[in-house]
Amino acid sequence: MNSTISDDRLPELLALVGDSDSVELKLTVADTHHRSTADSLELDPLNAEIRQVVFFDTPDLALNRSGLVVRGRRIQGGAGDTVVKLRPVVPDQIPSNLRLSGSVAIEVDAMPGGFVCSASMKGKSSAAAVRRVVLGASHPGSLFSKPQKAFFRQHAPEGLRMRDLAVLGPINILKLKFGPAALGRKMVAELWLYPDGSRILELSTKSAPGEAFQVAAEARGFLANHGIDLGGEQQTKTKTALEYFSSALTDEAVPVTAS
Repeated sequence: MNSTISDDRLPELLALVGDSDSVELKLTVADTHHRSTADSLELDPLNAEIRQVVFFDTPDLALNRSGLVVRGRRIQGGAGDTVVKLRPVVPDQIPSNLRLSGSVAIEVDAMPGGFVCSASMKGKSSAAAVRRVVLGASHPGSLFSKPQKAFFRQHAPEGLRMRDLAVLGPINILKLKFGPAALGRKMVAELWLYPDGSRILELSTKSAPGEAFQVAAEARGFLANHGIDLGGEQQTKTKTALEYFSSALTDEAVPVTAS
């Protein structure tokens, strides 16, 4: 939600936004400011929806290095969903048949000082099905549709199958939707709770491509007026999760030798 993008990257951002389906504006809040942010924005945790996210990759994150994110999600109440996401992408390089079918959504994620464009193919699942995979009762490939698997094969390292991916997670999340009257649009607060006790609080709002820069300016002004620090170091939820669980898997694989 910070408009501070270097002049040399502004034309790239303008082109990506113009060719995207939507824009999501994001800001992560420093851990030391979580309480003050919640108080200032009147966020009530009792209104939050509980979610659980699990990622699928190799222990050394081969998919991530190829630009692929494969994820399942459990949602309070029994629902679930999946996504195969490719990033970064250039929208006009995505096959027209995928775009015209509506099966792939192109979105620009923008945060202070940076942005990335992604192509996501989403699918439906259930909380129970995702949990079975987390518990090892079924393999990751069972969660995804044929079109998602085809999209995966097109961009994954050769020979790597969904069924062979490691389970990275889950991570518990509190998601709260709120609509500040002073801003006049919906916002989302997500608190990701990592197993080591660390947390990431992200504030976000979505907009249509044509209004992205106006929405960014309005959101920036709204948050600044509520004392939210807009200049803090930014963290990405997915990158943090992948690195954490990859490290955990690597540590488990290291043999213990007697001294």
